[in-house]
Amino acid sequence: MSRIGRLPISVPAGVEVKIDGSLVSVKGPKGELSQEIASPITVSLDGDTLTVNRPDDERESRSLHGLSRTLINNMIVGVSEGYTKKLEIVGTGYRVLAKGTDLEFALGYSHPVSVKAPEGITFTVEGNNKLTVSGIHKQQVGQVASNIRSLRAPDPYKGKGVRYEGEQIRRKVGKAGK
Repeated sequence: MSRIGRLPISVPAGVEVKIDGSLVSVKGPKGELSQEIASPITVSLDGDTLTVNRPDDERESRSLHGLSRTLINNMIVGVSEGYTKKLEIVGTGYRVLAKGTDLEFALGYSHPVSVKAPEGITFTVEGNNKLTVSGIHKQQVGQVASNIRSLRAPDPYKGKGVRYEGEQIRRKVGKAGK
């Protein structure tokens, strides 16, 4: 049995779960999300507990069991608490500015780089070198943060660039390190 898939999901107060065949919809104080669950997997709601079941021990069913449970749990956490990713900008002259809902970066290029906020994502700028990406959809928050980081990935020689908060950059020695 899948160790993750067999765990029950508790639904917190203020979150409403609706199951319509293979479509699971979750509505909470921060918003609404829905996910289509793959065909052999079934979801049942008993009071304030969700359980994810699989019909057999086939390879495909086993692989989808834990995945389906995790996706539903991520939706419930997203609509009740939300997700955030914090980014740091390191480097002389590197900075970020909030322009309405969008961002404008100075990352050592000859031009400023602007990033538009996708629907459902909000940016928060603290100072000129700290940034927070937040939203209710876990995959979308991670993808937007990854796209921002890829604008100027951290340099292994000087450590300059955009990095996740607390990320350790493996430094290289360079020419003088013989």
